[in-house]
Amino acid sequence: MRPETKAYNFDWMLWRTLDLACNAMTGTEKELKIVMRHIPYFKDILDVFLAYGEPGKIFLKLVYEYMDNIMTAHEKGKKICGTTFCFSPAILYAMDTVPVTLELVTVLINSLWKRGIGEFSDFCYEAGLTETSCSSQRGALGAYLAGLGETFDFIVADTPGVCDTNANAFAFASAYLNKPAFALTFPDRLTGDDVDNYHQKDYRRMIDFLEEQTGNRLDTDRLREVLQEIKKQDEILAELEELQRAVPSPLPVTYNFFIYAGRFFFAGKPLLTELLLSMRDIAVTNMQEERCGLPSGKENTRALFCYIDHYTTNLALWSWLEERGITHMGNILSRFWADNTPYNQNRSNAYNIDSTNLDTMIDSLAAQNSRMPMVKSIRGPYDAPGMWLEDTLSLAQMYRADCIIYSGTPGCRNTWGMVKLLARDTEEAGFPTHIMYSDSFDERVESWEATSARLDEFFAVRGLL
Repeated sequence: MRPETKAYNFDWMLWRTLDLACNAMTGTEKELKIVMRHIPYFKDILDVFLAYGEPGKIFLKLVYEYMDNIMTAHEKGKKICGTTFCFSPAILYAMDTVPVTLELVTVLINSLWKRGIGEFSDFCYEAGLTETSCSSQRGALGAYLAGLGETFDFIVADTPGVCDTNANAFAFASAYLNKPAFALTFPDRLTGDDVDNYHQKDYRRMIDFLEEQTGNRLDTDRLREVLQEIKKQDEILAELEELQRAVPSPLPVTYNFFIYAGRFFFAGKPLLTELLLSMRDIAVTNMQEERCGLPSGKENTRALFCYIDHYTTNLALWSWLEERGITHMGNILSRFWADNTPYNQNRSNAYNIDSTNLDTMIDSLAAQNSRMPMVKSIRGPYDAPGMWLEDTLSLAQMYRADCIIYSGTPGCRNTWGMVKLLARDTEEAGFPTHIMYSDSFDERVESWEATSARLDEFFAVRGLL
């Protein structure tokens, strides 16, 4: 890694950048125009948030507070936990612990830093992590391995069949940084008394680990507060999902990104509830006025992303969708499988929040965590009941998608092992399907210009625009 890259801690840089952006949002229009002339390359990402009005401002504040929590954790006497997006941070917030979610911080680097994740990612290779591992962890992990971030006190992650490279990244981090770690594990089936029992016992063992590492007992009242906030959030998310079924969709294209990023950042926190309410109010107004959520006011195509999105500099994917009048119908990350969501046709696949007592709350968290995005849909054979194919087709049909798009990384070995079979089946079901061969986090694999050119070709050849 170059000496210049080590000049500043990368999480400090992200924190200060977001602080500047939030302060700029509070100025007058004239002041903002002047500031924008002097802001470097992340000016365009600020434009993205400004374009979405109140939800954009709240989301920016939410991300800033997330980074602020990390930067001030130790001086406030809090522990920092290295973790993953497919582990709900709710239990950590209930125990007054600060999460550092590697995949989220990787997206922040890509969005705000013109150089992207390259040097940080490559340091993982220098440290000994395999280059075939997923770039979503490597982007941020490399910086932490190099000592360019706040120090983890311990690590908690998942080891589902969903992603072996995810599990290996956190195991490697634990060994390299010499930090204690706990890994939740999952059977290859989602439902059944034996499976529920396994999830519940495993989750309780993890709570024992958290209590040991933090020195704090799990506070029943605080846990109930977090779960009741999640229940509110689930209710608003169900409303947003129902609104998205309308044609044209009243939801702007970034709303699905706000939904899952917000949930990964701040599940159970009131600021996320504020963001979701703001989004819902705008979507309801659009619906009442029969207005499309796209800036042009015209929806040409509805695209369901069956895996994840593409996180290039300035979130170029969402601008590309807007320019072409393509509505983003969500992806595997934006579905959380609460029992009240419209896409939960099989209630046994859902979780329910029960805050009656400590046992019911822990069982609720275990059920929710075992149904996190990817953990739920890609834990067994892709075409098994309640797995990736069934979920993708039911979502495509329910939201009247015109096409399906796969975006991932070269490290997504579990999905690459079956994505062409999935595409064969979704095509046979009547949904044109495009497989992106780029890396969602690392543009060195394929530039956004090349990626977007292939997307343009797909939409033109299949007559979707």
